[in-house]
Amino acid sequence: MPTWSGTRKKLETDYLCPALRGRVRYFATTYRESHDQGMARAAILVDGTEVLKGDCVTYFRVLGERARELDEQGLSWREVSLQAKRSVLKDGLFDPWSFYVAFQIFDNQSIETSLADEHPIVRIFALLDRRLGKRRLAALEETMEQELDWVRPFYLLRMEAEGLKLQKEKEVC
Repeated sequence: MPTWSGTRKKLETDYLCPALRGRVRYFATTYRESHDQGMARAAILVDGTEVLKGDCVTYFRVLGERARELDEQGLSWREVSLQAKRSVLKDGLFDPWSFYVAFQIFDNQSIETSLADEHPIVRIFALLDRRLGKRRLAALEETMEQELDWVRPFYLLRMEAEGLKLQKEKEVC
């Protein structure tokens, strides 16, 4: 796995669209002094504000709560685990290690495949990617209506940065 500084450089320099350079920053850290040397945080910052963030403590606490709720329904441990992870991710909570995994997936597939990927963070990387042209970006509007609440703001950010208006806004005017 590449270093975080190399990963961040690729995300912010090689992939990030020119309209968002300097505005979007990626952050990840591992707290090596923690009891298990595995505590971590990851975030995407827009104009210096954390818009999306994941940390181990919150993620595993909420994941445990969801798993206990699902366990009471008599599901198998495997099904409990899968459903709890999906539920937590849908709410915008993620394990910081999945941030690295999402980058590896994103870095090794086409922009089209990334836009349709099941992992929301991969889709966010794709929405901010310079390879996504303005026409294709505008054409995603209908798809974005079905997108997760915490992914859609990245689409709106990109649209605003590119100077594009949503079709629904144009119809209202």
